[in-house]
Amino acid sequence: MDEERYAITDTKQDILSHDQRRDHIHVLTVDPTLGEDIRERIGADKRFKRCTLICPRANTVREGVEEIERTAQETTSSRVIIFDVRRLTMPKLRRAYNAIVGYNRKDFNKTCFSICIGDGPLTLFKNGQFANPFVPHLSAHRVDFHPAVFFFDPFLHYEPDETLLQSIDEEFIIPHTIPKRLVPYFKSDETTVPTIRHFFRAVDKDDPTRKARRNMLRHVYKKRLAELFPGREDEYKDLLTREGIRWASERMNLYPLYFEDWVYDLLRRARQNADVKPPTAAT
Repeated sequence: MDEERYAITDTKQDILSHDQRRDHIHVLTVDPTLGEDIRERIGADKRFKRCTLICPRANTVREGVEEIERTAQETTSSRVIIFDVRRLTMPKLRRAYNAIVGYNRKDFNKTCFSICIGDGPLTLFKNGQFANPFVPHLSAHRVDFHPAVFFFDPFLHYEPDETLLQSIDEEFIIPHTIPKRLVPYFKSDETTVPTIRHFFRAVDKDDPTRKARRNMLRHVYKKRLAELFPGREDEYKDLLTREGIRWASERMNLYPLYFEDWVYDLLRRARQNADVKPPTAAT
């Protein structure tokens, strides 16, 4: 009896790479406040008018985690993926994030770029150190997420005594109160993080007002850094610039300063890289 034979053709297609990426931006967070801030900032920027922004619409952490897990493979259509990597919600998102990184790893920093937004290391404000706690923290995220840039968000960082211990099985609550160290910079102790984010993004205001509020937030950050690290401005001054601060291969900025600029530049770079034709073999 004749054996069946199969013709196998090598199409040269890399199944771990995705050539169907479009001008899509995936936002991965279970925090409706941060999600809204990113969505409105990008939505109000005319540079993104032809882009599609994909962000969870869930109202609870549990629903948000389920939505991200369910749609994980859809991230392969995006040129930019934004990860919320704060310590508080990482245990719930770790499985989904592992899957998403697996789907996109081959394309990271080529036709797809990742951005991390996080709360920094737990010991950030201990012992008066600035760079030492951040370097291993950023290095760990580089291994996990391959980010083009890490945005540290001061409004996500709570000291250990400010966070409520919660079971991984109970309905999770993300705090909306301002971290205690930032309360003195605002007129009312009752001001919440959603209120602050809405005020500073000012998407419903004119350009001069938006610029004034950006400068106001930058001033708050600069003043806080000066109080934390007196006489050491040279160590952190770049953190307030568009390029951010660099330690070896690690790069960090302050959210939301220049956030939209970074997203746009990475989107453009991913598009340009996708248009580059691979070299053909010499004949």
